[in-house]
Amino acid sequence: MNRDLFRLGNILRLIVFLALITFLLAPDRFAGLLAPLTENGAPPIYNQGSLIDLTLSHLFTVGVSTLAAAVVAVGLAIFVTRPAGMEFLALSRAVVNIGQTFPPVAVLALSVPAMGFGEAPTRMALFLYGLLPIFENTLVGLSTLPPAVVEAASAMGMTNRQRLLKVELPLAMPLIIEGIRLSAVIGLATATIGSTVAAKGLGEVIVAGLLSNNLAFIVQGGVITGILAVLISDSFQAVARNAAKRRGARPQMET
Repeated sequence: MNRDLFRLGNILRLIVFLALITFLLAPDRFAGLLAPLTENGAPPIYNQGSLIDLTLSHLFTVGVSTLAAAVVAVGLAIFVTRPAGMEFLALSRAVVNIGQTFPPVAVLALSVPAMGFGEAPTRMALFLYGLLPIFENTLVGLSTLPPAVVEAASAMGMTNRQRLLKVELPLAMPLIIEGIRLSAVIGLATATIGSTVAAKGLGEVIVAGLLSNNLAFIVQGGVITGILAVLISDSFQAVARNAAKRRGARPQMET
């Protein structure tokens, strides 16, 4: 039964993915579907740029920001779980919490004078916003390892570096991936505000719809962003499940 549901879920994801690709490559074919959402002869398909170019720019901005956040947050979590860095745990947690609680719009406003308009302020906002889930998940993963496993690794003569790379990080990997998944999904939605500082992305489509009172534009930008978030989230969950299976643990996330 579970296997049948899993297959059905994969089939639905494939259908949604193909529908998204078809729409991005040939959006005019969907004009009739979106026409009822327009008024006074307004165009039903976004016509101020290429939807696929905006989608790729959106994904690139989120990917770069999430990768940078993952490198910094995982490195910081490793540092504060070592004897030399434990005293910096409270400070590190405070710093990443500030990044999460500071409104992205305010980060954009403060970054523009230093970085100018474009993608850079948006990447900075997404980077700061993505630190907390990755840091906290990595911290939990590294600090809740079975003591017997860590002691066995030390008894085998592993150095601290070998123990970290061969035992601790592999065991914590499912939780680390889950943190990266959360950061990426949050980033996909938050990146839409980048259009307010001239960053290329799907926010352009939504803002154009708001300015011209064109509901079809708003739906296009929102639906594409939402579908991407679901597909990317599912992909990370699949990777986390595989990582959990490799370490012989029960997967923590369900499809």
